[in-house]
Amino acid sequence: MKTSVGTLLTISIITVSFAAIFVKWSDAPATISSMYRMYFACILLLPIIWIKRREIAKLSKNDWLFLALSGFFLALHFALWFGSLKLTTVASSTIILALQPIVALVGGFLIYKERTTLSSLVTICISIIGVVLIGWGDVQFNDASVIIGDLLSFLSVIAVVCYLLIGQAKVKRISHWIYSFCVFLFAGLFLHLYNFTAGISITRYEASEWGIFLLLAIFPTIAHMIFNHLLNYVNTTTISMSILGEPVGATILAVLLLGERLKWLQMVGGLFVLVGVFLFLRAQSKAKSLQRTAEKL
Repeated sequence: MKTSVGTLLTISIITVSFAAIFVKWSDAPATISSMYRMYFACILLLPIIWIKRREIAKLSKNDWLFLALSGFFLALHFALWFGSLKLTTVASSTIILALQPIVALVGGFLIYKERTTLSSLVTICISIIGVVLIGWGDVQFNDASVIIGDLLSFLSVIAVVCYLLIGQAKVKRISHWIYSFCVFLFAGLFLHLYNFTAGISITRYEASEWGIFLLLAIFPTIAHMIFNHLLNYVNTTTISMSILGEPVGATILAVLLLGERLKWLQMVGGLFVLVGVFLFLRAQSKAKSLQRTAEKL
């Protein structure tokens, strides 16, 4: 790769951190904002898709089936996570994302028989401790809405790991541009079907809401494009581990833009997360290097 994996992951963490802020700014239902995020992202990708249109004709029925399934899980992830942000704070919602590497490890083992090292497990634990510290001051278990928000966030983690695990198998055969466009489109259609069935208004929103929908299509979607591209080089667990940086970025942005208060435990937690992510990625890089060296011998 001309651009290092670490650089691309850093860009993705920064861009995806804005997602929670945009959702907090929006008064639209979670399934509406997530639907238009997908549709607008597809529109932005159209020029590239037009250039690569011949590749779409080569997709098999099996490919389309998995693309639709991946789109379903992505739609489910956005609907659940956006919904959780309507019920709780940014820190409380993003803390649950710390469970993503664990779910990814289990999924990777069950589906792809992937194994990991003890050092990787230790770094994951370090980051999980950090994310717990970040959200500790905001989690209020005596508040029913917060508990529901936490549950929705956890379910969204399972959904996004399923989406990434499918992508890990398919993106190596399909251009990540085609894969992203098709999955985004299917996700938008699934959300559209839900909104129509539930009787949720599709168009009656203020101009400011449409601006937020567009921002959601641009900034966080950049991260998902990078994730899909990097599945050619790293596994789902590595992607999930890097996403642990999102609670740090999202919490900082929430302090600056939403006026949420940051406690010293959250600052210490942010340091834990960053150290854990750095150590994990370095361990993965060394493992890849040793593997390439062994293959050459």
